[in-house]
Amino acid sequence: MRKTDKIDGQRDSRNRAVYGKMLVTVTVIALLLAGVVQCSSDNQEVVDGNAIFTVHRGPLTISVLESGTIKASEQEIIKSEVEGKTTILSLVKEGTLVKKGDLLIELDASRLEDNKIDQQIRVQNAEAAFIRARENLEVVKNQAQSDQEKAELDYQFAKEDLVQYEEGEYPKNLKEANSRITVAKEELGRAEEKLRWSKILFDEKYISQTELQADELSAQKAKLDLELAEADRDLLRDYTYKRKIAELNSDVRQTELALKRTQRKAAADIVQAEAELRAKESEFTRESSKLDKINQQIVKTKITAPIDGLVVYATSAQGNWRGNAEPLNEGQEVREQQELIYLPAPGSVMAEAKIHESSLEKVKIGMPVLVTVDAVPGRVFTGQVDTIAPLPDAVSVWLNPDLKLYASDIRLEGNSAGLRTGMSCRVEILVQQYEDVLFVPVQAVTKVDGRPVVHVVNGTSIEIRPVEIGLDNNRMVLIKSGLKAGEKILLTPPLASKGTKKAPERKKEAGEAEQRSRGK
Repeated sequence: MRKTDKIDGQRDSRNRAVYGKMLVTVTVIALLLAGVVQCSSDNQEVVDGNAIFTVHRGPLTISVLESGTIKASEQEIIKSEVEGKTTILSLVKEGTLVKKGDLLIELDASRLEDNKIDQQIRVQNAEAAFIRARENLEVVKNQAQSDQEKAELDYQFAKEDLVQYEEGEYPKNLKEANSRITVAKEELGRAEEKLRWSKILFDEKYISQTELQADELSAQKAKLDLELAEADRDLLRDYTYKRKIAELNSDVRQTELALKRTQRKAAADIVQAEAELRAKESEFTRESSKLDKINQQIVKTKITAPIDGLVVYATSAQGNWRGNAEPLNEGQEVREQQELIYLPAPGSVMAEAKIHESSLEKVKIGMPVLVTVDAVPGRVFTGQVDTIAPLPDAVSVWLNPDLKLYASDIRLEGNSAGLRTGMSCRVEILVQQYEDVLFVPVQAVTKVDGRPVVHVVNGTSIEIRPVEIGLDNNRMVLIKSGLKAGEKILLTPPLASKGTKKAPERKKEAGEAEQRSRGK
């Protein structure tokens, strides 16, 4: 019983303490809500119960805080280089540490093997056609050479026949004809002289009538021979010569034209044979290239690691923001140029952060960065801004057209042991660091007629004082002039002071600030 009473007493003590804390909290809230605002002039207000901030000097760090992701700074992207679609037969387990040359993925090559056999047949046929075309070209060249030589000889012989007839055969025939005429004239003269004596002898009764008639016949025959010889000469000179010359000249022209036709035909046959050879050679080369390509495609069905690294599936690294990507697995069908595996090099990590457009003017390349990772508590990694994207992130714009985030790469320095690709991190970009400056909360600064002002508390009155401000870190803003250390200002300035922004405008700014917070 005494132990139970002790437990009940402890419980009552705890309840009284809780009730006491709740009472204090309620009292503070009541005091904060009990303020009354009285306007004594155009720029002075008497406000009771408002939260007050005392201006003081001290160190101020201007930074931009964004969420980010740890990524590999050096990695190999493994893609499918097999044309069309193919199926994964074997796949290395995700998270495996592989060495250069280790097998990562084996794709189905059965279709390529069938294509290889068909293509080998096409290559053999194309090679045979190419060899035939090559030999046919040599045959055509030899035949063309033979035809040209024969045509050249015919042309040469025709010219020689013409010269031979004009300068040799015709003068000889003409001379022979003239010789026969001369002989015939001599014989005719002797026959006529003999006939004359025979007539005298016949008249003297020395020869018979028969002998006289024989001499008359001989004289007549000699006369006919002379006429025939003269006719042959005239025929040779007036007809045979002209016809023969025309015929020989025609032979020269015909053989000359035949030579030109033979030369052109030979050239055309050679060109055609060469064109056919080039066509067959191109076809053979093309079919051989296709066979080589199929062999290369078969080799590419076995994907090996180009470097040492940690296996990360592309579907895991991409995050599947649309929710329709099938996880990488054996039996899955993949397409050409599809990213399959990311192979980050060991120890090569970086941080990627998406900077809101409102903070873009503050951030410059080379600024120092502090990175904290939830998975590695107690450690702060240092680095600097390496790159800033020139255009907003397309995924963020697609999800929310009013949200503009710019991807930035943070190069980490020093030991990055323990960091892995895909880890979430918090990135703080150090824009500026001040050792001893004045600063106030950002919500204490409003604008009157476009100029920043603060509400300074002077006893029971409020003074609206212009100030010159500098950079802010979304919590505190630098005061360059207009305030002194020790002065008190309102943390929640009145919403309806003369010249200040109205409540809807203040709500709009608050909404934009909330949107920026969600964008992080």
